[in-house]
Amino acid sequence: MTEGKPAEAAGDDAPKAAAPARTGAPLCFVIDEEPSIRHFLSLILHGSGIDTVEFADGAAMRANPGPRPPDLVFHNISLESADAIDSMIALGKVGVRGAIQLMSNRGAAVLDHVKNIGVQHKLKMLPVLKKPFETDGVVKIIETLKLGTSTGAGARIELSEALKNNWIEFWLQPKINLRKKQLAGAEAFARVRHPQHGILKPSSFLTGAGEADLIKLAELAVTAALKTGTRLSKVGIHLRIAVNMPLAALAKLPVEDLVKTQRPSDDKWPGLIIDLPETEIIPKLGLASELTKKLRPCHVQLAIDDFGRGYSSLTKAKELSFAELKLDRSFVVDCGTDKVNAPMCKTVIDFAHGFGSTVVGVGIEKASDALALVTMGCDYGQGFLLGQPMPEERFIALLRQRSSAADGATKAEASAAVPQPA
Repeated sequence: MTEGKPAEAAGDDAPKAAAPARTGAPLCFVIDEEPSIRHFLSLILHGSGIDTVEFADGAAMRANPGPRPPDLVFHNISLESADAIDSMIALGKVGVRGAIQLMSNRGAAVLDHVKNIGVQHKLKMLPVLKKPFETDGVVKIIETLKLGTSTGAGARIELSEALKNNWIEFWLQPKINLRKKQLAGAEAFARVRHPQHGILKPSSFLTGAGEADLIKLAELAVTAALKTGTRLSKVGIHLRIAVNMPLAALAKLPVEDLVKTQRPSDDKWPGLIIDLPETEIIPKLGLASELTKKLRPCHVQLAIDDFGRGYSSLTKAKELSFAELKLDRSFVVDCGTDKVNAPMCKTVIDFAHGFGSTVVGVGIEKASDALALVTMGCDYGQGFLLGQPMPEERFIALLRQRSSAADGATKAEASAAVPQPA
């Protein structure tokens, strides 16, 4: 399915840094008085393999400038532009070599003045990023600077080779409760960390994979999700992790034994969700029904992926009790503005609710689409606007960061507001 921000926390002035996932990762300072904007940027940066330190203003950054010189600085220009000017002078004095990305909704004269101060102090000043901005604008900056995790665009390898060399790992993408604006879970996506090509997505290694290798990958996914659940429970966080696999692989996988031997010992463990492609479920409802009943006692539920693609035959799905139905991204894209797509999306959501399933909108990349889904009654959301897939250690570090900052919230329900694009 499509791969696609948890967390607004209390906005104190102390810098907040997620523990580096790997030594040598690039570092970015994120300076903005709005917590939601800081977290929005941090989620994108972490998904690209970049560590962050967040500051509420330039004064906080100047007083406690983080663990090492930054490779990139996102600095908001507030109404008091003197704060940004003082930051440019301070960064110039210590010889920061990283790029400086000013961002603001101020007038051109103010922006040019602050930028010129940076140039005078020999800083690498990027073109000003005007607010509001969206995910793709930030990603473009990262790509231009070549700071993100290297990816092997166009590379192709065999899944069997990746399995044999233990190159497989699983990255986690946040799932947000759109009504409560809270983190509600995560989905695990397979990645290959190749010694030459860098990080590879499934399109680079799943094409043409044999059934035996797909079953092995499915087993690794379930095992990794159970281990993630254990690590989360140790820090007091209880999230349901979803994994996806073919129906044929699930039918031959000893899920019950894996759960029995490797599940978290914490009684609050919420279980697993296994996503199955709609195109495989509809022709084999009998098998899907059998698996649903078999797995329910061990806290494993099934979900339909790419829901709506085979809409005409979905009335058959009423025979089953699926935990979730994940909207095909074709319904989600531009549902906030497209006069044809919007009513279709609403119809499919109502259809799913009609037989008692929750709905997940995937591939959310625009704030207008996220808001439209909320209005339509969609339960959960995933997408680059809400958080990219990221290595598990980064995901857990961000949760711990947000949980420790969320005043008055339980760790399992740490505030996870869906911020507007900055």
